[in-house]
Amino acid sequence: MMFWMFIYKNTSSSIKFRIINGLKNPFSKNLFDSSSYLWKGNKRLVKTIESRFRNISSKSKSLTTIVLFGLSGYTTKCLMHANIAKCSPIYENHTEEKEETDQKFDWYTFFEFLKPDIWILVVAVGAAFVVAVLNIQLPIYLGNIINVMTKFLKDQGSAAFTKEMKKPVMQILSLYVAQAAATFIYISLLSNVGERLAARMKCTLFDSIIKQDIEFFDKKRTGELVDCIAMDIQEFKSAFKLCISQGLRSTTQILGCAVSLYFISPAMTAAMLVVVPSVILSGTLIGSLLRIMSRKAQLQSVKATTISEEAISNIRTVRAFANESLESHKFNNEVYESCRLQEQLGIGIGLFQAGTNLFLNGLVLGTLYMGGYLMASQDLSAGHLMSFLVATQTIQRSLTQLSLLFGQFVKGIQAGTRAFQYINLEPSILLTEGKQIPYHSLVADVEFKKITFAYPTRPKQVILKDFDLTIPAGKTVAIVGSSGNGKSTIASLLERFYDVNFGEIIFGGVNLTQLNPSWLRGKAIGLINQEPVLFATTVMENIRYGKPEASDKQVFEAARLANADTFIKSFPEGYNTLVGERGVTVSGGQKQRIAIARALLKDPSVLILDEATSALDTESEKIVQQALDQLTKNRTVLIIAHRLSTVKNADIIVVLNNGVIVEMGNHETLMRKKGKYWNLMNQQELDKESRNNG
Repeated sequence: MMFWMFIYKNTSSSIKFRIINGLKNPFSKNLFDSSSYLWKGNKRLVKTIESRFRNISSKSKSLTTIVLFGLSGYTTKCLMHANIAKCSPIYENHTEEKEETDQKFDWYTFFEFLKPDIWILVVAVGAAFVVAVLNIQLPIYLGNIINVMTKFLKDQGSAAFTKEMKKPVMQILSLYVAQAAATFIYISLLSNVGERLAARMKCTLFDSIIKQDIEFFDKKRTGELVDCIAMDIQEFKSAFKLCISQGLRSTTQILGCAVSLYFISPAMTAAMLVVVPSVILSGTLIGSLLRIMSRKAQLQSVKATTISEEAISNIRTVRAFANESLESHKFNNEVYESCRLQEQLGIGIGLFQAGTNLFLNGLVLGTLYMGGYLMASQDLSAGHLMSFLVATQTIQRSLTQLSLLFGQFVKGIQAGTRAFQYINLEPSILLTEGKQIPYHSLVADVEFKKITFAYPTRPKQVILKDFDLTIPAGKTVAIVGSSGNGKSTIASLLERFYDVNFGEIIFGGVNLTQLNPSWLRGKAIGLINQEPVLFATTVMENIRYGKPEASDKQVFEAARLANADTFIKSFPEGYNTLVGERGVTVSGGQKQRIAIARALLKDPSVLILDEATSALDTESEKIVQQALDQLTKNRTVLIIAHRLSTVKNADIIVVLNNGVIVEMGNHETLMRKKGKYWNLMNQQELDKESRNNG
């Protein structure tokens, strides 16, 4: 019994077509489970072969006709099915080609992941080997049945026929039952091992990626990482299961059937050694051309998919510019171009299919002709001819499978290499290593000493140079300046998203690099951005994100202090209202107040407000500012501001220009100096008047 398995992959991307050999059933089909194959065929082909045996008696001739009739139909059917060109949708990983050519597959890590299920895998491999051995035996047992039929060419009575047929029929039935049991064992166990392996790898991969430095995410595209988690693991799992099952069975069947062929007929074996490899080689060459056509069609499908994804994800922009028709026109052009390429591919597949069937049917005819000649000369029995044809077909299918598996193996190794590269990647900033300052003894002062910093992605562009700043505990310090001067960089360094190139940051009397980063970000420091991110869940869960163990009562209190309780309760579902992806269903002011409630629930010692109100209108800003005033009480606060009206009450205002402090003081002091701060303030007042007059 020969089983063919196609592993289908899930994706949200475009479809690629590949030419594969196999049976119509995508999981398995017993090539020998129906006796109808033995009694179908081409009458003209039988007559041609039968004409070679004019010296055989009429009854022998009749039986020969029956046997060859069945062999012709059976073998033609199998050969045609064994080389059907199928369009099978698989999903391609569409990330840019990664510069990982020097990376090698980590076999040690792979076996570590496999170790928990190693004995299950051993049983599955053993069952697959048993199936392969039984497949080798099937042609011989089928030949024995044909030989018994030949023996009863003359009328010897149905009772004698039944008695003689009982043994070979029971043998082959036992073989079928054993094969079915072994097939069930290896497919189910191998599927379990593959799924568990993929689950362990996927969880470990996500855990490794989520703990990487911010520098890592600056250099990697989000789509690339998501594709690695989803597609690379899926690709590796499919390759693992296919190579273990089909690779083992195909290799065993090739070796076993090759030996069987030699013992059945050395002369025909020699002829097949010339013909079969040429069939495989020709099919591989033609298949490579079709894969090129498939690749072009697939890339074109990607273009159409990209346009649709961008249009749908940016639907508000499309709607705002009334460009629905333009996007539809662009999408239609790409779709019809993809359709044209797919039609060309279909024609190529049809030609390949027709040529393959014609060639293989000719091969069947040649085999029957030579086998019939040997039968006429009493050098080969009808049963042996049957066994030879079935064994040959088994070898041909197995060779084809191995050629296909090689490509699958290469893709699986590449996918596994990428996954293991990320799994083994160690962040430079370990999240759980370092000191934790007890809350009762924490004096939340911050000191920047001679800081020089450039982003890892732009190492030649120095953002901060010899930067010195002290933020006393319980004070509010505002950093102002034009865009691109390094204000938000200071906040990122305090959160330790990056380590400084030179200098040091002291937090609570301890060097920042000696503190536990998870404690620092999770307990000690709170951050509110200009555009806070809300998750696609309920308002309740978004606030609770600041303190996962918080009770509902604590969440309600935090929302009340953030001036968010009233508008939240006005929603139909209240705190159970879904805010949509990135909080798209709530306004900017509402989103900020939810973020403030989240920070209040966290109760940090140091608060960073990075342009927290700059994107809001005047009315929303007043409401949010009231919530911020509540939040900043008795805390050390660092304000990053572009709108200077929000920093007038700060204890210290720092004016930054090109990464260097040019002025420092409170609002009154800096206004009397009439320097950089005074100029910025006047410029904003003029801009405000201009907008009001306009």
